[in-house]
Amino acid sequence: MSTSTHAYRAAILHSIADPAVVGIEASYEYFDDGVLVVENGLIKAVGHAVDLLPTLQGVAISQYPNALISPGFIDTHIHFPQTGMIASYGEQLLDWLNTYTFPTEQQFADKAHAAEVASIFLKELLRNGTTTALVFGTVHKQSVDAFFEACEVLNLRMIAGKVMMDRNAPDYLTDTPESSYADSRELIERWHGKGRLHYAVTPRFAPTSSPEQLSLAGELFQQYPDLYMHTHLSENRQEIEWVKGLFPERKGYLDVYDHYRLIGPRAVFAHGVHLCDDECKRLAETGSAVAFCPTSNLFLGSGLFDLPKLEAHGVRVGLGTDVGAGTSFSQLQSLNEAYKVMQLQGKKLDPFKSLYLATLGGARALYLDDKIGNFAQGKDADFVVLDYQATPLLSYRLAQATTLAEKLFALIMLGDDRAIKETFAAGNSVHKRD
Repeated sequence: MSTSTHAYRAAILHSIADPAVVGIEASYEYFDDGVLVVENGLIKAVGHAVDLLPTLQGVAISQYPNALISPGFIDTHIHFPQTGMIASYGEQLLDWLNTYTFPTEQQFADKAHAAEVASIFLKELLRNGTTTALVFGTVHKQSVDAFFEACEVLNLRMIAGKVMMDRNAPDYLTDTPESSYADSRELIERWHGKGRLHYAVTPRFAPTSSPEQLSLAGELFQQYPDLYMHTHLSENRQEIEWVKGLFPERKGYLDVYDHYRLIGPRAVFAHGVHLCDDECKRLAETGSAVAFCPTSNLFLGSGLFDLPKLEAHGVRVGLGTDVGAGTSFSQLQSLNEAYKVMQLQGKKLDPFKSLYLATLGGARALYLDDKIGNFAQGKDADFVVLDYQATPLLSYRLAQATTLAEKLFALIMLGDDRAIKETFAAGNSVHKRD
């Protein structure tokens, strides 16, 4: 087999540990003049240029002045069918679903439409530097086929699943416990573990699944190794009261999922805005994860996510855009809003913690930190090149920065899709800014 090696030279920054556990200084590695060496789509080495360049005789080197290379961003909660309804006005969660979401998702019965949106969606992700995402499809299995087919062409590491929803939704969007099980199982057999693709059992949320459907979803989740489970939890107070009314025999919202065996490693619960201590403890002890979705929580008025509380309990937390309730595909913009969510609670979000949430923290939430999340040797070469001169304001502000922390924070607060110069997946360039 021929060996393909390429090197990339720029400033390089990646997380190596959670700042909440090891402290800020021990949480990252930074190379002011660094080289990232990629061999056959995997990370071979990262380090200072002065150390690595003498070892790279005959190897092509791409140089990026005034730029920073970081691991690709990881989005732990997003809906690809909602791309066309992002920025829809004026509702909170439950009314928003009925007014905008369900009519939009009806169109995905047409696979050609699903394929068109999947293409637009992936281009937006890559244009914003996101290389891995945990993705909702619709109730239609063809929506997931269309999504995975588009991912396969680009050799992306993506996770997705067909929505399971058999009640409290329009007839045109419901399945049955039996059909959702059969359709999901068919998709698992076709896509889970194929290339860099993974499947997630995806009940939309407890109110739209009957006990029979949740029971079969739990059965599926237990049947296959390394399968994911992806749903919503405690996003909105009205939603929580609805769940209590539908499942009065359960202790709370999380206990519904727990009862039906939809909890544990690779179970990812979006939002978790209104969790009690017992629920946080249960999430931590089962190895479950929560996706923090700041732009969505603010846009729908759902509440303020208490990151320090979940950290104190040891819950795995990733960062999600939650498009289309979220208002940007950019994880830089997600971190911009996450900082403000913390400020409103009298708390701080350090820029190195932000970097961790968007990269290695997301990988750990998804149990993919052996594959992605930083530049450890042997991991997938999924990375982004961030342009320090993407806008006149960003360029001017960074010229005033005197520390790496200040530079990183300004990049997060002022950066967006324009800051993404190039995106790589498995060592291949999959987006290059015009």
